[in-house]
Amino acid sequence: MQALFIGQAYIDVTFLTDCLPTGDEKAIAEDYAISFGGNAVTAAFCCAKLGGKPDVLCSQADDWLARMFLDMAAAYGISIHGRKVRESSLSFIMPHGGKRAIVRCRDNEFLHPFPPLTLTGMKALHLDGHMPDAALHYAKTCKGLGILTSLDGGAVRENTDELLEHIDVPVVSERFCQQLGKTTGETLQYLRSKNCPVGAVTLGEHGTVWYEAGGPDKILPALAVPLEKVVDSNGAGDVFHGAYIASYLRWPENSWDQHFKFARGASTHAIQHLGNEASLPTLEDIERANGTFQEKVAA
Repeated sequence: MQALFIGQAYIDVTFLTDCLPTGDEKAIAEDYAISFGGNAVTAAFCCAKLGGKPDVLCSQADDWLARMFLDMAAAYGISIHGRKVRESSLSFIMPHGGKRAIVRCRDNEFLHPFPPLTLTGMKALHLDGHMPDAALHYAKTCKGLGILTSLDGGAVRENTDELLEHIDVPVVSERFCQQLGKTTGETLQYLRSKNCPVGAVTLGEHGTVWYEAGGPDKILPALAVPLEKVVDSNGAGDVFHGAYIASYLRWPENSWDQHFKFARGASTHAIQHLGNEASLPTLEDIERANGTFQEKVAA
């Protein structure tokens, strides 16, 4: 195991349509995709696609959706460490105009404690804040062992403040900043106060603001993808996380500026495809995206 990803597992049903029916109506979608889902889970699949060897600790039921998920993981060589729930979680996603609407059915009532795992040879841990007891335990353990710890801060969760004390690379969202009641700059200062060596706030089409090793805030602009090429932005952030972990595993000597630029190319590829699986990039896809699209002018 090179890396461990911990989070909630979903099956995602993504469909393209101009409208959703209400009442006693029907509609026909233009296209659809069914794939694995969940923040850390999708990041793990991206890492695997890029040559990493991740394991995943996630929710797992005993139903046909879980068996579908296990088949998907096996195809990517990902070992799943399941934590029992009664039913699988499911997401319905409707991308439109660069945005996406989501309905989730989630079971995070765990029936058993999280499993103890052997961390020998592990290089990185990535969390999405779900399964907070396991997240905190493994963050503390990995930090103590000198293993890189990364957090997808898509939202402020019940133990986020404590968890951040054990995180090397928190990459958080605009929503995270809003929940804290802080600006982007104030959020980065908050991450510095938690002694996180690297911190970042992702701003979607407006790029990423980040710092490294006590340095000043830096701006990494997004790449300028024409709106007509944007198919599905859902999961692009998860691909970003999975790609910078993959970059760290492959090129540990690189700077975080290089890791984040690699991840930016990965998410740029992702938004041009429907569904999480089709969105996963290869190394060639990332090189192509970085070579095709120019940086936006930073706001």
